[in-house]
Amino acid sequence: MGNAVVVGAGVSGLLAAEVLARRFERVTVVERDEFAEGAAAFRGGVPQSRHVHVLWSRGLAALDALLPGVVTDLEGAGAVVIEAPEQMRWLSPAQWFTGVPGTHFLSASREVLESTLRRRIAERSTITFLARHEMTGLVAGQGDRAVRGVRLRERGRDGREITVDAGLVVVATGRSSRAADWLQRLGYPTPATDRFDAHLGYSSRYYRRPAAEGRWKAMYVQGNPDVPRGGVIVPIEGGRWLVTLIGQGEHQPPVEEKDWLAFASSLRSDELSEALADAEPLTDAVAFRATANEWTHFERAKRWPRGFLVIGDALCRFNPVYGHGMTVAALQAQVLAEQIAVREPVEIAARAREMQKAVAKCPQAAWAIATGEDSRYPGTDGPKPGTFGRMQQDYMARVVAAANTDPVVSEAFFAVLSLNRRPETLLAPRIALRATRRRT
Repeated sequence: MGNAVVVGAGVSGLLAAEVLARRFERVTVVERDEFAEGAAAFRGGVPQSRHVHVLWSRGLAALDALLPGVVTDLEGAGAVVIEAPEQMRWLSPAQWFTGVPGTHFLSASREVLESTLRRRIAERSTITFLARHEMTGLVAGQGDRAVRGVRLRERGRDGREITVDAGLVVVATGRSSRAADWLQRLGYPTPATDRFDAHLGYSSRYYRRPAAEGRWKAMYVQGNPDVPRGGVIVPIEGGRWLVTLIGQGEHQPPVEEKDWLAFASSLRSDELSEALADAEPLTDAVAFRATANEWTHFERAKRWPRGFLVIGDALCRFNPVYGHGMTVAALQAQVLAEQIAVREPVEIAARAREMQKAVAKCPQAAWAIATGEDSRYPGTDGPKPGTFGRMQQDYMARVVAAANTDPVVSEAFFAVLSLNRRPETLLAPRIALRATRRRT
């Protein structure tokens, strides 16, 4: 069949639709929320939308390769590209980054990111958006050995149900995905899930950006196991700052005005609260607590139906504090593009298991970073680091401390953080020598 269905119109789903439209006659993007007309607007299905979002340099490059010129479009919509740490006041768990090279990232609200991508992708006449519909299950074909479509329910007064046939179904339903349940109904075993939850919470609000240009464009005051509180300021469209406070365990950031400001004043540095002292708040604070790292290992399934694929946060989601989710989504879209480049829709559907394994390689580096750092906190739910794991954590603490002032280590550290290089490259002799000769 020459039709594909993508369930979920977040970043991952939109990029998948763009790629699939190159090989399928028609692509339908199903989304449970309504799309706002005109200006970018918050969607209830993306509760993390009102918190800081960054797209690291690796993700920016992938995005521009998939949709040439889209980064320029985003900047035109008010997104800001920031050199980090050169244009960013950044206090690491050790000390301030000072005079060292790094990488760059794009800062924008999630609403502008999605609306810009959606406008670009909607330019393809073969892509159709079906809003206000939620998926209720898969339609089986060929004796339950294949997926041939989806069952949907319209959100609204009558809640009518429809079936959409497809040669390929791609689930990109994010953190609340029910992909494992849908597969189980077809007789497939529930895949294993790895989970690390450091119980980090966020509380964010918008400020009017000061008119006077300061010495920095963004600020990040990180916490550490001794003081598990942090905060970040990034510029976004509309002449605004988006400010997110971060806390672990019993240090959850509040949403009440007085308590929120007191929390900002309790960080490891006063600089963030001082920056906010004369800034005009535009909104109240909102909280977000669903920050666990979870990887559902669909790629390990011994049986897998033809014509079915799970991507994005529905496959593997990370603690958002590391900013890797959208970059991994862009990398998965690139892998999907490579997998289907010279194949017809029937062959693409037949190779779904191979594609599932291929896209599952993309989160590996981000997963290692997020779970390695989150497991430092004593209250983290998940496998505890053994002797070797603790040695790795000690070494990474030394790398970070060296990166604060050593340009060679800093360049390598930010290359890994932005997913341009694998984490194991930090074990290179020239990095190890510089890191281990310094005291953390």
